[in-house]
Amino acid sequence: MSDEKRFYLTTPIYYVNDVPHIGHAYTTLACDVMARYKRARGYQVYFLTGTDEHGQKVEKAAHAKGETPLELADRVVKRFQSLWEKLNISNTDFIRTSQERHKLAVQEIFRIIEARGDIYLGEYEDWYCTPCETFWTETNLLDGNCPDCGRPTDKLKEESYFFRMSKYQEQLLAHIEANPDFIQPKSRRNEILSFVREGLRDLSISRTTFSWGIPVPGNDKHVIYVWFDALTNYISALGFPHDNDGNFARFWPCDVHVIGKDILRFHTVYWPTFLMAAGIPLPDKVFAHGWWTVEGQKMSKSLANVVEPNMLIDKYGVDAIRYFLLREVPFGLDGDFSHSALVHRINSDLANDLGNLVSRSTAMLSKYFQGELTTACKKETIDQDLQDKFMQQVGVIDEQMDALAFNKALQSIWELVSAANKYIDDSAPWALAKDEDQGERLGTVMYNLLEAVRLIGLLITPFMPETGASISRILGLDPDSQQLVEHDRWGLLQPGTTIEKAAPLFPRIEPE
Repeated sequence: MSDEKRFYLTTPIYYVNDVPHIGHAYTTLACDVMARYKRARGYQVYFLTGTDEHGQKVEKAAHAKGETPLELADRVVKRFQSLWEKLNISNTDFIRTSQERHKLAVQEIFRIIEARGDIYLGEYEDWYCTPCETFWTETNLLDGNCPDCGRPTDKLKEESYFFRMSKYQEQLLAHIEANPDFIQPKSRRNEILSFVREGLRDLSISRTTFSWGIPVPGNDKHVIYVWFDALTNYISALGFPHDNDGNFARFWPCDVHVIGKDILRFHTVYWPTFLMAAGIPLPDKVFAHGWWTVEGQKMSKSLANVVEPNMLIDKYGVDAIRYFLLREVPFGLDGDFSHSALVHRINSDLANDLGNLVSRSTAMLSKYFQGELTTACKKETIDQDLQDKFMQQVGVIDEQMDALAFNKALQSIWELVSAANKYIDDSAPWALAKDEDQGERLGTVMYNLLEAVRLIGLLITPFMPETGASISRILGLDPDSQQLVEHDRWGLLQPGTTIEKAAPLFPRIEPE
């Protein structure tokens, strides 16, 4: 692989006090699809996910359970790791903020910024929301409660280290304005621009009221604020500051941080200003996706409507869930989860459209040619139209993937599924089979049809790895050798290949 084509993408690191839910799965899945797509296009990909393990909330929860914070983190981190395995996530690395490599990086970036005069010791007094790990001014509060989660806040006064965030207001504004793609989608960019224009205050970046965190270098009475700590994971995982294996030099700046919209400000205001102060280049893009509701209601423990991904995978299969989550909603907007919508997608898109195409094509080849592929020789306009449609769509899908428009890319792939199904109806192989003089024409139609199936299998592999691999095997190909960068051309199926009649890829689900 050439050294030029590199791609670094990240999920947020997930808080160990949470139970993994559909929102976590959604972000991680989007990154996985992007990582798989870029690898298939010949890129060297570094795909990072992990867990955020420090802070007062974890310390409190651990003490309530009679364990140390690290014991709690060690126990809970397995929930995320096993779900990622089950969802078929192909991450390169898994960072934990309790790891030594991370601690070294956080303390080093603190030292660098302090040495440049942008961290100073002062006193802090404001309203603190423990669940959100966020300080608010009196004017931010809603009826005395946290404006984000609605829960009560506490008045805290303590000695604190401050980061001179206000100093970087104009520089940040200039960067956002000069780089229209830095914050995506556009609605989020506008939100941050107006926030920054209102004025940035210096940020309290240490705490003395709890101990579960990374000590401030040279003053271990203070623990580094959880967001200063957590955001640094994006460079600590690459080996900053020591970079012994060269990953930091090779992969930074990051191509895209994929996050939920609730943590947008931390990633587009705090993180860039920390990096500016440390003299480190900024990431290329931060993409904030929307939230999922469930049957029209906000997900919450009290409503007992939190969608549990493990259960969904057990019931419907991993590829069906992967497909549904990225097909149902434009990436960046809010979406609603419902079992009926999921069943509908499985039955119509996966069983009817895709499953039927593969079943019909292989069944007809078995029936008319004993499963042996012949050479395409009698080419007609209808064949050229199909080929042109596929080759044009491959370029369109590449642009859609670069824009993280996953649902559009799937729509484009399904246009090809429809085109192949229509090609069957228009060329009517069953009629050709009745005419002995049409043997060559029938062979050409069958070749084109299975070549269409091959390319569809290749394009859906990043989204549905198991299904893509199944299609390759049905066509007598080795799934591991099928890469978009080499195989996205028409006509690569070898005549003489024996192709077996395929079992249904997706059995229909009877609605309960």
